[in-house]
Amino acid sequence: MIDPNGIAHIQLTVRDVTASRPFYYRLLHETFGMRVQYDHAEVFYCIGGRTGVLIRAASAEHRDTPFDQWRVGLHHFCFRLRSREDVDALHASMCAFGAKIIRAPEEGAWAPGYYSTLFEDPDGIRIEALFIPGGGNLDRIKDKPLTPVG
Repeated sequence: MIDPNGIAHIQLTVRDVTASRPFYYRLLHETFGMRVQYDHAEVFYCIGGRTGVLIRAASAEHRDTPFDQWRVGLHHFCFRLRSREDVDALHASMCAFGAKIIRAPEEGAWAPGYYSTLFEDPDGIRIEALFIPGGGNLDRIKDKPLTPVG
């Protein structure tokens, strides 16, 4: 069995890198402190926190296709933060930036102590950030199987 060491990077396809860059610069570089690795008309890529996030423009024939989280492909992605205060600070940063907030910070039932916020990028791609104390569900799998969702 292979034991993965997290997700190295995620690449998102956006309608227009120039239009999406300010949002991702604010989120990744200014708020999370990730280092800008590439920054040009075709690609914006930041690394830090043991991961990377890259945005690249959609092909011309798909630039007018809106994002739909219920289509095959990405539903949303989620950053794991180190404290509830970090979730609150991210929410405040995204509010100040004018991002579309889907859910202000709140507790959830996905794991003991689950605390998260949810917002969208300019194309409607949903981004969640959460804090779970300890290992969260990872602690639970050591002792017993998880209950399936749905």
